[in-house]
Amino acid sequence: MAIALVLVLVVAGSILFHLYSPWWWTPIASNWGYIDQTLIVTFWITGAVFAAVVLFMAYCVFRFRHKDGQRADYEPENRKLETWLTVITAIGVAAMLVPGLFVWNQFVQVPDDATEVEVVGQQWQWSFRLPGADGKLGKSETRLVSADNPLGLIPDDPNGQDDVVVEAADLHLPVGKPVKMLLRSIDVLHDFYVPEFRAKMDMIPGSVTYFWFTPTRTGTFQVLCAELCGQGHAYMRGGVMVDTEEDYVAWLGEQQTFAQLTAPEQTSLAD
Repeated sequence: MAIALVLVLVVAGSILFHLYSPWWWTPIASNWGYIDQTLIVTFWITGAVFAAVVLFMAYCVFRFRHKDGQRADYEPENRKLETWLTVITAIGVAAMLVPGLFVWNQFVQVPDDATEVEVVGQQWQWSFRLPGADGKLGKSETRLVSADNPLGLIPDDPNGQDDVVVEAADLHLPVGKPVKMLLRSIDVLHDFYVPEFRAKMDMIPGSVTYFWFTPTRTGTFQVLCAELCGQGHAYMRGGVMVDTEEDYVAWLGEQQTFAQLTAPEQTSLAD
């Protein structure tokens, strides 16, 4: 009786903790509230299964407790029970997978008017690159990475001369405009993660991954690396500031382009 009561209290406590817990998701700062909704669906389905299984265990402990002279029946197979369990399990799994498929389809369908922003991860800092006046990002090559060219941009590519380079500093984005984040690593595996954006993706050396989102409110948000990348992994942090259009334009005007960063080097070579 005591064990059955403990199991019932575990279920009741779990449900109450879920409903009244102070540890909940941080406020949404992008359009990906769909991801939270998908997680909530998963919680309710798995929570219902958890409650049903534990309550069934409590019933069995109480109903079939030991009694003198009572013996258990041997029933190795029960086709009806197996059929019901298979059908219910299939429905539960499908209910968890289907919402995620719809969200993933939206996650990879980037709007045509999205601005491309490159994120470059390296041990242990974040750097960023934004397109210049031509609206295009220049090409890059990891083998060209150096102290004078930290992002490895190809100097002969005209599209990269006006690219805005933000090395080891905060990224600024305008509120209300879709952004396609191009993710690139120049050393080991990283993962660009801003919890409030509800979007994250691995950064794989030798390839470019991406996701998109639309900032919905201004503020300063912390960038984390969500993939173990070495001894300094815990210190690989940065910041993304979502600005009003006026503040964003003012910040952008203060940044240097790739051509400006390499101008002193080119001048010294000419001398």
